[in-house]
Amino acid sequence: MSNSGIGQFIPLILIFVIFYFFLIRPQQKKVKEHKIMVSNLKRGDKVVTSGGIVGTVERVMENDKAEIEISENVKVEIVKSTGIQGLLNTPEPKK
Repeated sequence: MSNSGIGQFIPLILIFVIFYFFLIRPQQKKVKEHKIMVSNLKRGDKVVTSGGIVGTVERVMENDKAEIEISENVKVEIVKSTGIQGLLNTPEPKK
């Protein structure tokens, strides 16, 4: 009787394992990589904001903000963790 009870939960456990390896784990990896990218942000990096604006980092501030120059003499202050989507100039690996 108890074997049939455990047998009913096997498909549910299998679905959870599939969700973990195909959805949850890759998303956690992506969030970790984004956090590392934002923490290594420095002056001169070309970035894409979450709104799709391309700019150059002019200044990185202590309170989780960065000043981005989007055009000549046009600077925008954004929150690093949510405002920066990605880097455009990725450093080449050292040989």
